[in-house]
Amino acid sequence: MARSLNRAELIGNLTRDPELRYTPQGTAVCTFSVATNRSWVTDSGEKREEVDFHKVVAWNKLAELCSQLLTKGRKVYVEGRIANRSWTGQDGTQKTTTEIVINDMLILDSRRDHGEKEEEPVKPSVTAESEAEEAKPAKKSTKSPNEDEKPEVKNEEDINPDDIPF
Repeated sequence: MARSLNRAELIGNLTRDPELRYTPQGTAVCTFSVATNRSWVTDSGEKREEVDFHKVVAWNKLAELCSQLLTKGRKVYVEGRIANRSWTGQDGTQKTTTEIVINDMLILDSRRDHGEKEEEPVKPSVTAESEAEEAKPAKKSTKSPNEDEKPEVKNEEDINPDDIPF
């Protein structure tokens, strides 16, 4: 059996504040960008530096946490898979993008580094496994009969990219 691997790990800084949206089915989607730096010395001894920008997408509870905890400039570690997406734009042209769909995120700097007051400890890491554990239904429902129920989406593979409102 042939094996394959699609895994991306990045350590970098957010280039903008995260943007949280919801699909029509109520699933949270958070997008942000991470910049990574690379430096090297040329054959002539000149020091060079290059910056790459990566689109990052988080889903479900991880998306909500990214939206709450991350801000422009924060240093993060993200882990996930590389995804290529295509769609037809409003002008009728075919568009494609490459993004990192993450299943784990760690904040690598402190809130004090960004002028925020550090009042209480925050759990900065959520993995897809911990989301699945929290999503397990309870034995007794605590919802009243009048509350609207949103359909539960198990993972991002169940989401049609055309349903994403951006």
